[in-house]
Amino acid sequence: MSNLVKKWYGGHPLVWLLAPLTLLFYCVSAGRRLLFKIGVKKTIKVNAPVIVVGNISVGGNGKTPVVLALAEYYTRRGIKVGILSRGYGGNSSFYPRSVNENDNAEEVGDEPRLLASRSGCTVVIDPVRARGARYLVDELGCQLIICDDGLQHYALHRDVELVVMDDRKVGSGFLLPMGPLREGLWRLANVDAIIHNSDVIPHFNQPVSKQFSMSLQPGQLTNIQDKDRKASVGSFREKPVSALAGIGSPQRFFNQLKAMGINLVVSLPFPDHYHFSRDDIPEGTVVMTEKDAVKVASYVHDDCWFLPVSACINDAFFNAIDNKLATTGLVIKSSEKEKEDGV
Repeated sequence: MSNLVKKWYGGHPLVWLLAPLTLLFYCVSAGRRLLFKIGVKKTIKVNAPVIVVGNISVGGNGKTPVVLALAEYYTRRGIKVGILSRGYGGNSSFYPRSVNENDNAEEVGDEPRLLASRSGCTVVIDPVRARGARYLVDELGCQLIICDDGLQHYALHRDVELVVMDDRKVGSGFLLPMGPLREGLWRLANVDAIIHNSDVIPHFNQPVSKQFSMSLQPGQLTNIQDKDRKASVGSFREKPVSALAGIGSPQRFFNQLKAMGINLVVSLPFPDHYHFSRDDIPEGTVVMTEKDAVKVASYVHDDCWFLPVSACINDAFFNAIDNKLATTGLVIKSSEKEKEDGV
């Protein structure tokens, strides 16, 4: 995060110059919510439960691992899961569009491309989320929709709302453009759960929903050109390594690599959803996030690697979501492991 962004995120006194615009943003967003509440704007309900994984602040903070964890959890329970994304950063010529692991990330977006390759689930992109959700249910037969982002997209009815935060929390607590918030802190009391991509669950001075901590468990380092080629962390502890990251908080990725003992000599942060070119890739051994790897696979050299991560969240979180989904009539089976354990 640049010094300028840090000052903005932290509420530097100069942000008060933006107060008139923040007041306008508040009036427009509050008016929009009111129109949905009184029925002037319609909320579309599809014939399947919908889980929205979003945030109240701008920038990436770990939503994708949460979406993957939920998709894996419910797939194991015999439910056909569909993942819905806006397709941010892509330039597809048509919607709704099903995404597969061979699609170009520049067309479908980096996160949908990653979700398609990692989840094994049906992934659809559509900026009109209600239309995309209908397509997943009516045309592709999905029984549960997990929506990647879209907490403020009230045109789509949702049964479960989840907020993901990282160490930046809510920043200054100001609404856009004075601060990073899309909605006020009041929203944290109206969702079903808050997942913290952090070791510490923060204290809030106002009521909030149930909070859970999430850790990101690293997998094996994987070669971008040949995914069957894996490497141990130990083999990266002696040679010099360059790392790049085009995510919401690049420093979090760099810190993780250092904590693993990787000999990180160059750290290259880029904006979230950055469109890389061949010139952005350093020579020598390079490690990047899996989300970045899907964008550069066609032109990186053979010593470029990505680090896959998986979300680890307490079982109480999944139990809470199960209980909420049970009220929708969704039949959730026990996993094979739970059957073996007699659960």
